[in-house]
Amino acid sequence: MDLQLKGLKAIVTGGTKGIGLAIARTLAAEGAHVAICARDGAAVEQTVADLVAHSGGTAKALGAPVDVANGEQLKAWTRDVAASLSGLDIVVANVSALSIGNDAESWRKEFETDLMGTVNLVDAALPFLEASKAASIVAISSVSGREIDFAAGPYGTFKAALVHYMQGLAHQLAGKGIRANTVSPGNVYFEGGVWDHIEHTNPKLFADALALNPSGRMARPQEIANAVAFIASPAASFVSGTNFVVDGALTRGVQL
Repeated sequence: MDLQLKGLKAIVTGGTKGIGLAIARTLAAEGAHVAICARDGAAVEQTVADLVAHSGGTAKALGAPVDVANGEQLKAWTRDVAASLSGLDIVVANVSALSIGNDAESWRKEFETDLMGTVNLVDAALPFLEASKAASIVAISSVSGREIDFAAGPYGTFKAALVHYMQGLAHQLAGKGIRANTVSPGNVYFEGGVWDHIEHTNPKLFADALALNPSGRMARPQEIANAVAFIASPAASFVSGTNFVVDGALTRGVQL
């Protein structure tokens, strides 16, 4: 299937590792021009070179060190990307604070990073998406937004809020030809990621989580990226307001 991504212009926040990196690489390999951000400037620079290689040298890649919890910085960068790429077609809000504590600081981090990091990105991108003929917004939520698990609290609450926010946008923006969806991964394992850390620091939690996966394993970042690339692409032109769960049958609730 041709996803019709060639030549489209995409932003991926948190694009230097894990799911974000896999998404950026997949979009670049499909011929999209991709802009990424992360807080580590050196990692951004290295990833930009990697994305050019993944596109076979046919697509543009750019990036900058940005803290998505800084609303003004994020908005300014988004506008700069749109100017550099002469527009925007796809926006992927991927960054999470990954805060599961019940202290006030964890709630603040999740609000500023997961929720407002997405809201500010969308607000800055909207004028450019309105001019696109293939406009798509994707927010990375989580199965923790669907059901109560060990991440209930700030993480699960704001992941659920993202689903509500995207579905609202889908309804509000449908008349302008802008689609909005969420992708909700289950447990995703990659070197340097949260589950890699848990495996080595809390082996009981890791074993308990792994035992809940009927597939016998956790997801790979590429498996999430494949879902994002499809739902963000013109190939999914009539898919909007959907929460696309990619969890290997981990969750048991019926999604109505």
